[in-house]
Amino acid sequence: MKVTLISPYEIGRQPFGLAQPAAWLDRAGFDVWCIDLAQERLSRDRIEGAGMIALYLAMHTATRIAVEAIPKIREINPGATLVVYGLYAPMNRELFEELGAAAVLGGESEPDIVAVAQAVRDGTEIPASVTRLEKIDFVMPDRRALPPLERYADLILPDNSRKMVAFAEATRGCKHLCRHCPVVPVYEGKFRVVPVDIIIDDISGQVQRGATHVSFGDPDFLNGPGHARRVIKALKERHPQITFDATVKVEHIIKHADMLPVMADAGCLFLTTAVESVDDDVLRKLDKGHTRQEFELALESLREVGIAMAPTFVPFNPWTTIDGYRELLERISSLGLVEAVAPVQLSIRLLIPKGSWMLRIDGFEELIKPFDETMLGYPWDHQDPAVDALQQRVMTIAMHGEDNKRARADVFADIWREAHAGVSVPPLPDVVSERVPSLSEPWYCCAEPTEMQLQAI
Repeated sequence: MKVTLISPYEIGRQPFGLAQPAAWLDRAGFDVWCIDLAQERLSRDRIEGAGMIALYLAMHTATRIAVEAIPKIREINPGATLVVYGLYAPMNRELFEELGAAAVLGGESEPDIVAVAQAVRDGTEIPASVTRLEKIDFVMPDRRALPPLERYADLILPDNSRKMVAFAEATRGCKHLCRHCPVVPVYEGKFRVVPVDIIIDDISGQVQRGATHVSFGDPDFLNGPGHARRVIKALKERHPQITFDATVKVEHIIKHADMLPVMADAGCLFLTTAVESVDDDVLRKLDKGHTRQEFELALESLREVGIAMAPTFVPFNPWTTIDGYRELLERISSLGLVEAVAPVQLSIRLLIPKGSWMLRIDGFEELIKPFDETMLGYPWDHQDPAVDALQQRVMTIAMHGEDNKRARADVFADIWREAHAGVSVPPLPDVVSERVPSLSEPWYCCAEPTEMQLQAI
């Protein structure tokens, strides 16, 4: 039986979330096809004749695209059994069941994807929707049906040279409970490790196809520091010339400072870290586990070993003030991070999906409106309309800068001026911000689908 797996979007990565279930399905004897809507159109030949079609919902943007894609999929193949899986599947279960999904799967969903496919093939009852958190036996990911690596995000070095990027996952889930994080409602503090030999073999296959850098897509690479150390050691032994990046919490950068020289020696160029705010009160509300001072300590620790920091932020939230936003910009500049922060990060507005642990904050429901089935979140208006207006102007500046490939420093200067509109604009801090390595597709996960993305449907 033919099974088609679809990834609507995953920030420029070749999706592990397709490659892993593809391997499970192939091992079970299914004819597996893949479509990555970030790189190719919703092709009729891969939809027609499929007994099961499964959409991988790793992100909010991917989920919005999936909602738009399902009617077209149904038009092409009305008889296929529809499945959705990934982080955003369980939290939107009711919506996707209304759209015709026979199974909504979360967590370690590969065994359940295979079970549904077997039920469809054998004409038996389809297993119930489930979020599986038990350990599974990972297998070697099968990337053969995915678009080639050269079509995905590159690594851009400070001298503007580029590296082809391999994408891997060493763990899934997260042991932390940051309230705004989409991982938390599904994994609830649990994480699972991928065996080291599978990780390295998966990377090696991508290296053979031209990759010279690895980007680890784990929610936090140091959730299991012992496992991370083994991965790094094996990577260096097998591919000593390969560089890599990963995502690590501020809290872990400080707690596992002994890992930083090891990572630097193995070729770590930068760490993405969810700083989110420089306001300690907001950090407490988000339950981030770090303070502003600890963020700056983590930055210093990384610089001491030669690893760059790529901070991410949620600068617009119900507690943002104009003065607070200006302070954020000042700290980014005075810390020499202008080139390290993708401008879109300065425009991000707090997203509150169904099941978000933000809803557990006392009195938070008074700040939000009823759930919006179109945006797949709880809308909210800031009590100061000037803050919402500033967010819209900053988003326009950031996206215009991205579309026109403008230098980050120039876009930052425009945002700085916009944030100080109506007052005397102070000069930017006289601090040189060195260019750092970055992926060609900025890291952010809560944007609305673009017209270009929707055209792939």
